[in-house]
Amino acid sequence: MKDLAISNQTLLSDSLNEAKLDLRAPDFATIRKGKWWLRLLIIISVDIALLLIAWMLAEYNAPWLGQHEYLSMLTAIFIQIASLYFQGNYESFTSAGTKSDNYGNIIKTMFSAHCVILMYCFLYQPIEDITRSTLIFFWFISTFLVCAGRLVMNIGFDYLQRRKNIACDPVFVICSSQEKEQVFSFIQQENRYTIAGSDSAKCLDRKNRQKTLDKLNKLGITEVFISWDAIQNRMFLCWLFQASGITVNFLPVEIKAIYRDLEVHNVGGMNCLSFVCPLIIGKDFWIKRTFDIFFATLFLIFTFPVYLAIATAIKLDSPGPVFYQQTRIGLRRKEFKVWKFRTMRTDADKMQKELEALNETKDGVLFKIKDDPRVTQIGKFLRRYSLDELPQLFNVVLGEMSLVGPRPLPTRDVDKFSEGHFIRQEVLPGVTGMWQVSGRSDILDFDQVIKLDLRYIENWSLWLDFQILFKTVQVVLNKEGAY
Repeated sequence: MKDLAISNQTLLSDSLNEAKLDLRAPDFATIRKGKWWLRLLIIISVDIALLLIAWMLAEYNAPWLGQHEYLSMLTAIFIQIASLYFQGNYESFTSAGTKSDNYGNIIKTMFSAHCVILMYCFLYQPIEDITRSTLIFFWFISTFLVCAGRLVMNIGFDYLQRRKNIACDPVFVICSSQEKEQVFSFIQQENRYTIAGSDSAKCLDRKNRQKTLDKLNKLGITEVFISWDAIQNRMFLCWLFQASGITVNFLPVEIKAIYRDLEVHNVGGMNCLSFVCPLIIGKDFWIKRTFDIFFATLFLIFTFPVYLAIATAIKLDSPGPVFYQQTRIGLRRKEFKVWKFRTMRTDADKMQKELEALNETKDGVLFKIKDDPRVTQIGKFLRRYSLDELPQLFNVVLGEMSLVGPRPLPTRDVDKFSEGHFIRQEVLPGVTGMWQVSGRSDILDFDQVIKLDLRYIENWSLWLDFQILFKTVQVVLNKEGAY
């Protein structure tokens, strides 16, 4: 039993590591690069110092805190700093591109924070010691000092970045040679950017993108500006850049919705779209992988009698092996053997070439025939209820597949892919997915399959996986789109 436990633990570890190249779980994850943290640290430190001065001036004008002076001082400053942060008053120092500080928002934030401080004083301090003039003076002087400090800090940063080239972030531009000069002129109008290099859209091709990412990391690039034409059909690159802590900015052209969370900001008069890089990448993915392996192993144990019954029926129905292994293209175009219960004659692969003319898909990428003569009698039953897919849980345990993801396709289908189709290979393939719960074999246009896969990739979450799994059960029981 001890040896079995060690073996299972090793299998679990290997299965988790097998999928480490999935774009949702990169080999490394770096927090956002750049000197934004230094600017943020400086401005918060200055605000704390100014609020401390405002507090001392208010106390000197009319002392009202008695023995709780220091605790109250720290509480008040914490409330004001937290209010400024959550109301977005530090975004101009941390977000991509420069933004003018909204002094009106600072005034409103300080007023709201002052109301919270007043409530704190009412609940925890003797109210009779507080005069209205003291509260008004403290609110006025703290607001004035924060606004004045912000103005001075903006002037100071502007001088250091424009004249001394200090605290500037190195950026990289990816666009066509015709666009480069104009893009450079826009970016150079900003004070916080130093253009460290540029390249054409070819640097994002599958064969070049790792070399490009290594180059950007070597240069210490904090942000990239990418023309829309260069990023088309390469949306998965955003995950790669984010994993390296690099913020992605799309240069303005015709806008199409490809992401849920976008930020629009201005760079030298040019509107850009940015993705905010998360501090942690891949946590949900590892939860997903752990669930995959745990559920698949548990299901295999409890449904062993079903597997045995299906294997017996296949043997009685036609000569040949119980299982069928076919080479499929998985993560990062890596070949692997997918497991299925055999539903066709043993010479099915040879017959396919003769049946290509009967293919019902519009573009010929997929191979689908409604009344396929190669399918056995028991095979029709297994396909109708998708029981032939059950052995793919072995692939899940081995880390070659996930429960939910784009379906792995045979080499024959992948060889017909165009460049925009390969995004499917950037995530771990699944036993079921958006395609399966949206029509399965009834969808005969591969472009529609790609759109469904992209919708899954762009909007991926654990909750979406659970929704697809639940809907898969409904689709299988209703025999929708299965043949």
